Amino acid sequence: MENISTQSQPLLTSYKLGKFTLSHRVVLAPLTRQRSYNNVPQPHAILYYSQRTSKGGFMLTEATGVSDTAQGYADTPGIWTKEQVEAWKPIVETVHAKGGIIFCQIWHVGRVSKKDFQPSGQAPISSSDKPLTPQIRSSGVDVAEFSPPRRLRTDEIPQIVNDFRIAARNAMEAGFDGVEIHGAHGYLIDQFLKDQVNDRTDQYGGSLENRSRFALEIVEAVVNEIGADKVGIRLSPYADFMESGDSNPKALGLYMIEALNKYGILYCHMLEPRMKKGGEVCECPQSLLPMKKAFNGTFIAAGGYGKDDGNNAVAENRADLIAYGRLFLANPDLPRRFELGAPLNNYNRNTFYTSDPVIGYTDYPFLEADGNA
Repeated sequence: MENISTQSQPLLTSYKLGKFTLSHRVVLAPLTRQRSYNNVPQPHAILYYSQRTSKGGFMLTEATGVSDTAQGYADTPGIWTKEQVEAWKPIVETVHAKGGIIFCQIWHVGRVSKKDFQPSGQAPISSSDKPLTPQIRSSGVDVAEFSPPRRLRTDEIPQIVNDFRIAARNAMEAGFDGVEIHGAHGYLIDQFLKDQVNDRTDQYGGSLENRSRFALEIVEAVVNEIGADKVGIRLSPYADFMESGDSNPKALGLYMIEALNKYGILYCHMLEPRMKKGGEVCECPQSLLPMKKAFNGTFIAAGGYGKDDGNNAVAENRADLIAYGRLFLANPDLPRRFELGAPLNNYNRNTFYTSDPVIGYTDYPFLEADGNA
């Protein structure tokens, strides 16, 4: 018999995600943590992901680079070398041992990088050669500087598409249940999608169809490699992170949804319009509902959700699943806390991206067995 809290909490109801049976709809969002020294996942990540695993729970890894040009931050993991694939295996095995389902989020940062992170100190690559202005880091103090990017030649683009394909294949070899293509947040795919950045005059620029071509070629390559039932994508049409805004985000979102339907991918994971500028929620009239209605697969919403509005979004059919980032980071047993109505740990933003393998990473407390904080 379902307990009373499950009846009143749509987030805690089961859901069929393709061939996966989820026991609840609280998803671990992809969260960059910068603790993968030399771009290799570390043993401490085994504990971190294991802590946040529940039987029948769905989780996404932190963004994981597809190649040696894909990095833009210190100590983010990759999946382009044999060593990286081997390092992911025990992480995935631990999640599976606890009954969890885990997809690897594959990304390329594009121009959100600098020469220090690039092979042979070369310029970062992008859809454009427009430089990114320095950005205040999430600490609110430090400033991130970026090197001016190099515009990819048309004949280079198939190689980047292939890097995503190989990364997806490597993810399957590492044991992941599938992959999420990172097409959001001002990174490389978004740099092609958004007209604030993309000023190309070839078949990858100009019209909506052309700007979406790179993203859809990646989707097609990954689907052909591992199967549409193992593929999701993350998009943020309304966001202008990293100076990647669009003049008509609704049209962009709907165009991508209609195109994605042709590939039959498992899910689309979209950022709420209220998350326009990064971590802060803003009031806005736009909604993801038109995208949710148009999409044939599972729809995951993310961006500033708490327990109540997450439950409401599922109850009102505005999303099938809700991804939680900062709350899940700070509350490894988040679904249980929602179930019991227990208080939540506060997150400490100062340790989100530090390299300590314990502090701010695996030391957030669980509820006691009796459900008390």
